[in-house]
Amino acid sequence: MIRLGLVGIGKIARDQHIPAIAADRRFTLVATASRHAQLDDVPGHADITAMIAGGHDLTAVSLCTPPSGRHAIARAAIEAGLHIMLEKPPAATATEITDLENLARARGVTLFATWHSREAAGVAAAREWLVGRTIHAARILWKEDIRRWHPGQEWILAAGGFGVFDPGINALSIATAILPETLLLDAAQIDIPEGREAPIAATLKMRSGAAPVIAELDFLQTGAQSWDIEVDTDAGTLRLSMGGSVLEVPGAKPQTGADREYPRLYTRFAELIAAGKSDVDIRPLQLVADAFLVAERRTVAPFSY
Repeated sequence: MIRLGLVGIGKIARDQHIPAIAADRRFTLVATASRHAQLDDVPGHADITAMIAGGHDLTAVSLCTPPSGRHAIARAAIEAGLHIMLEKPPAATATEITDLENLARARGVTLFATWHSREAAGVAAAREWLVGRTIHAARILWKEDIRRWHPGQEWILAAGGFGVFDPGINALSIATAILPETLLLDAAQIDIPEGREAPIAATLKMRSGAAPVIAELDFLQTGAQSWDIEVDTDAGTLRLSMGGSVLEVPGAKPQTGADREYPRLYTRFAELIAAGKSDVDIRPLQLVADAFLVAERRTVAPFSY
C-alpha cells in the first residue's frame, strides 16, 4: 500500500486525481496540503512541510499545484525520501525539472513527470500505426474556452502560468510521443492580452524530419472545442480527436475508448515505485520554452473572466 499525500486541492485534483486514487487499491490518500482547501475525512495541512511533519507515514506525494512554486515543494518531498508524481507541466522551467530529476536520483526515489494526454485511448495505437510510414505533414488544432475549463484561474495568464500552453502542452506531449522523428520548432507567434503576461493564443511552426508540423492554440474558442491532431502519411491521413480519445485511420472504423488517463497515470506511478525507476520526459516543456525564446509577440485586447 502506497500512503499518498496530495498537494493542491484545486479543480484538476478534485476532477481527476482524487477519483483515480480512490479507485486504485495500491494507494491510500492519508493527507493533503493546500492553503485554501481541505477534504472531508482526510487530514489537511497548510503546506508540504506541515504535511511531512504530520505523522502520516507517507510513501509518496502527488503534486497538483500550478507550476510556479512547485520546485520548492517537490524538493522538500524528495529530501524527505518521498516518491513524487508531478501534474503537467512538471515545473515552471526546464532547469527546475532537471534539478528535481538529479535530486531524485541522488536520493533514490521515484520521480514521475506525467503527461496525461499520452494516456488517452487512441494515442498508443496512433504511435504504432505511424511506425514505418513516411510522414508528409501534421496539423495540430488545440482550441478551448478558458472561461469554461479554467474559470477564475488568474494564475494561468500570469508570468509562469503558461497561458494557452497549459492546455497546448497536452498536444505537444502527444505529438512528441507519436511522431517518429524529433519535433523541432522553427518559428512561433504568441498573442498576449494587454495587461497580462502569458499568451492567450499561439501558432507554432515546427518540423519532424522533413515534414512540416503546424500547431494552432487558442484559449478563446467558444462553441465546439477542438483538440485534434492530423498526420498526413504515404498511407493516408491519421486523425486523433477529442484530445486523443478517438483515432481514425484509413480503411478502419474510428476507435474510441473510455477516459482512463488518470487511472493509467497512477498505475504507472505504482509500477515505477515498485521498480525503483523514474520517468521524466521534458520534450513538451522544452518546445514551450523554445516558443517563448523565438516567438514574435503581439499585444491583443485585454482579457477578463
